[in-house]
Amino acid sequence: MYAASDKRYQSMPYQRVGASGLKLPRISLGLWHNFGDVDRIENQKEIIFGAFDRGITHFDLANNYGPPAGSAERNFGRILREDLRGYRDELIISSKAGYYMWPGPYGEWGSKKNIIASCDQSLQRLGLDYLDIFYHHRPDPDTPLLETAQALDLLVRQGKALYIGVSNYSTAQTQAIAQIFKQLGTPFIIHQPQYNMFNRSIEQGLTDVLAAEHLGAITFSPLAQGLLTERYLNGIPADSRAARSSSPFLQPDNVEATLATVRQLHQIAVERGQSLAEMALAWNLRQPTVTSVLVGASRLSQLEDSLKALDHLDFSPEELQKIDQTLAQAQ
Repeated sequence: MYAASDKRYQSMPYQRVGASGLKLPRISLGLWHNFGDVDRIENQKEIIFGAFDRGITHFDLANNYGPPAGSAERNFGRILREDLRGYRDELIISSKAGYYMWPGPYGEWGSKKNIIASCDQSLQRLGLDYLDIFYHHRPDPDTPLLETAQALDLLVRQGKALYIGVSNYSTAQTQAIAQIFKQLGTPFIIHQPQYNMFNRSIEQGLTDVLAAEHLGAITFSPLAQGLLTERYLNGIPADSRAARSSSPFLQPDNVEATLATVRQLHQIAVERGQSLAEMALAWNLRQPTVTSVLVGASRLSQLEDSLKALDHLDFSPEELQKIDQTLAQAQ
């Protein structure tokens, strides 16, 4: 039977989410990959237990995480039931709804029908009475924003979620739904956008809205799906995601075009006494509105490497200027 380390809160810094009372670890664990039915449960346990032993209290899921869809929630629910049940009040568990999950007109997007059913299904798979944070995973172009907001607000009033968040919402959409949540009195506290050195779009207005509305951000893909690591310094490995991915971002031509920039960023990291991945995570956390950064891990040692970023979070003005100049040259 797992017993958590007595030292789990000694080294992890925690930061308040916007103006709310909730604090998150500066690094959180995302279960997008490596926690589905295709992955060994023993390895999943090692990563999750290792994360909690190191002060990571926040575990981020979505209804469609796996593969297959739903299996990440089921597997985490099993681990929670068998080993972590006694620590439930020390954990922040989040999930999301919005992407395709089941056939027919109600299995995705942002209708009240989909959101309520999705949350109920997630709670059942996880074996929980409530989620700490429930997100709308993507904006719905066809459902009124008011309907989506009212559905999320209802989950809080039903006791199924403590806090509400959104993900992949634009600046204007975030501003609009924030105003609705204010009128409803909903505890809307967090946005989950993509953010990394190659995708800085949140700096074009979204961070200003988050600051003005007293919201926090938890960013995903901080390592640009592996590009901001040493893995690609010498080209595209045959077993890498870029070599086998259907993602436009990871197509070989796109990766090759960024390798010179990656190597320059790597040199800046070396001069800082960090790996490129450590610097990329620290760079995310330099942003005032970023409460936490989501990292994935296929093994515990990978997670341990990510946590080393916390040893050197400060940047000099000269370092930030050098990073900006390097990234500007790549555009």
